[in-house]
Amino acid sequence: MDHEQLLRDVYDAFNRRDIERAIAAMRPDVDWPNAFEGGRVAGRDAVRDYWTRQLTQIDPHVEPVGFSTDADGRVAVEVQQLVRTMDGEVLADRVVTHVYAFREGLVERMDVIEPED
Repeated sequence: MDHEQLLRDVYDAFNRRDIERAIAAMRPDVDWPNAFEGGRVAGRDAVRDYWTRQLTQIDPHVEPVGFSTDADGRVAVEVQQLVRTMDGEVLADRVVTHVYAFREGLVERMDVIEPED
């Protein structure tokens, strides 16, 4: 499976709240941003725990709208990010960029590039 299709599957799984399917595309030692609480988390278990906490407090939906690959093989994904409170109030509705590095066909690291205001 190519990287774009793998990431499309990850976004679909996340939006369906199928966390196990989403983290299956990650290396066991994945390095992941904790954009909700700050810092980073390491490993599939930590990503699972982070998302589990996050999803009790906010309702995010992330839709990929564009993909590009750099010379080092990293994939940048432009993502329409809609974040709501659990009551449905919109907290954020914007495009951000997620940058992925891969090793042995799995996500090794993800970084978030916030838009400049």
